[in-house]
Amino acid sequence: MRFFAVICIIKMHKNAFPHDKLDREPFSRPVIDNDDLKPARPGADSGSGLNRREFIRRSGMALAGAAAVSTFVGPRRAYAASAVELTFASAKFYGKQTIAEVVKAFNDSQSKIHVTYKELPPPSSSTEVHQSLVQQLARRNGDPDVFTLDIIWIAEFAAAKWALPLDQYFKDNTGEYFPGMVQACTWQNKLVALPWFVDSGMLYYRKDLGISAPSTWTDLIASAKEAIGSGKVKFGFLWQAKQAEVLVCDLVSFIGSNGGAILQADGKTVSIADAPAVQAVQLMYDLINKEQITPADVLSWDEEPSRRPFTGGEAAFLRNWSYVWKIAQSEAESKVVDEVAVVPLPHFPDKKSAACLGGYQYGINASSKKRDAAVEFVRWMSSPETQLRFATQLGLCPTRAAVFEQPEIGTEQPFMQQLKEVFLGAIPRPVTPKYPQVTLALQSAVSTALTTGKVEESLKSAKQKIDTIVKA
Repeated sequence: MRFFAVICIIKMHKNAFPHDKLDREPFSRPVIDNDDLKPARPGADSGSGLNRREFIRRSGMALAGAAAVSTFVGPRRAYAASAVELTFASAKFYGKQTIAEVVKAFNDSQSKIHVTYKELPPPSSSTEVHQSLVQQLARRNGDPDVFTLDIIWIAEFAAAKWALPLDQYFKDNTGEYFPGMVQACTWQNKLVALPWFVDSGMLYYRKDLGISAPSTWTDLIASAKEAIGSGKVKFGFLWQAKQAEVLVCDLVSFIGSNGGAILQADGKTVSIADAPAVQAVQLMYDLINKEQITPADVLSWDEEPSRRPFTGGEAAFLRNWSYVWKIAQSEAESKVVDEVAVVPLPHFPDKKSAACLGGYQYGINASSKKRDAAVEFVRWMSSPETQLRFATQLGLCPTRAAVFEQPEIGTEQPFMQQLKEVFLGAIPRPVTPKYPQVTLALQSAVSTALTTGKVEESLKSAKQKIDTIVKA
């Protein structure tokens, strides 16, 4: 009732207390001087990279135990009648907490900004998320003020001038993030997004089956056949081949593990029909049809349908994202608790493992009329304490080096620290403002190749289409 009354007061006074107050302040002057909104400075403590007392004080979380973290909602504060109203649109992520709960913690931590959260579909429905954001941002009416975007959309949104350049706000803070993530958030030498979390494809396997972590695809095939032959599992290796964005993610890893590429760094040279790519897609087809360690069902599976049989104890290996770790350790959702390990994906002989770079980042609407408030909200959302919260409660890997070293990460998400180098060395999907068209061409061609077995023919067709797209 208190919350409802406050909202009513805000609505009654919206004319007397204009919400665009922050817009009239110079960008160089800090609008919010509430300490709760200022991120901790890495390096304040030589041992951990963060001052522990500041870390706990600023976040309001009792970080000595995971249970305390999961129940924290922050001090309750009434919103001032003059509070700046922001809208925040993000794909749906969930774990022990939700994005909505984190936004609520921000709202409760101060009284000068109130954020309304607009939930979009989960990343597994990335096409729908992308379409929704494009439709909203194309109106250029400032709504939403802040949004999260898949790392593959950064070039597109920046080229369309939907994403506000952020250098003037964060140029002194970029050294706190992993260099590769800052680079990924930069387009034409301008920072156009702020790092939130990084993700990459990885290999989960059942260590209780007596199989070793495979280094090469040949090793994985042999171990998968052994596990199936023993009768202990129904499936050998599960991954995602649905005609959707996740298929391109898997494709990047397979091709990269053979030293190949889809599109060269110049953004114009198409390599999808080169020998390394052809061999990689042939392997994808053979895993289903020749080796028979992957069920044909994967042709219609994205992340969750492929995850459930693995955590249900029916498979030896699974390619998926980092979120699976917490589910695998949950007695309520998994039959393989304490029986799962995570390693880099296999590679071809004499090549290197390749993980597809993923993750969502923060963007500010270039048309927002509340830029300073939006900057303060994004600063809080990307702060060390909030990144730690996302890591421990939602399994989202931090993009700040200092947060990676926090002991809570080792306790709650030990695989993150184990695979730090995998995250940092992940391979991006094709970097081009034309990515939406490129990915659709890839999805169609590779899906056809995996269904018909006409690998080389399908990839040559894809090359022609992509070549026309990127050179248009």
